Amino acid sequence: MKQQGPGRRVRIYIGESDQWHGRPLYTAIVQQARKRGLAGATVARGIMGYGAASVIHEPHLFRLSNDLPVVIEIVDTDEKIGAFLPCLDELVHEGMITTSEVEIIAYKADR
Repeated sequence: MKQQGPGRRVRIYIGESDQWHGRPLYTAIVQQARKRGLAGATVARGIMGYGAASVIHEPHLFRLSNDLPVVIEIVDTDEKIGAFLPCLDELVHEGMITTSEVEIIAYKADR
């Protein structure tokens, strides 16, 4: 079954080492999105990047831990994304959040 309509995308740009109460921040964000009934979330780990401090983050062979860039992307209705933004205000202390209007085309199996 195909569903189509307007929506909103939120992208959260953070570092892989960012924490929330002792666990990865990206985990906390995805769990909060699921708890609040958002359609879905995807976490992507970047291979290189830099942010406001202009420090380049990239993997190094001899370093055990890296602070690579992470992007969490969530797409849902404008209303659900708007209701989720205050939650992100609580969770994200350093990073960037963008939102944009999107056209959603979702394919779901008939069950």
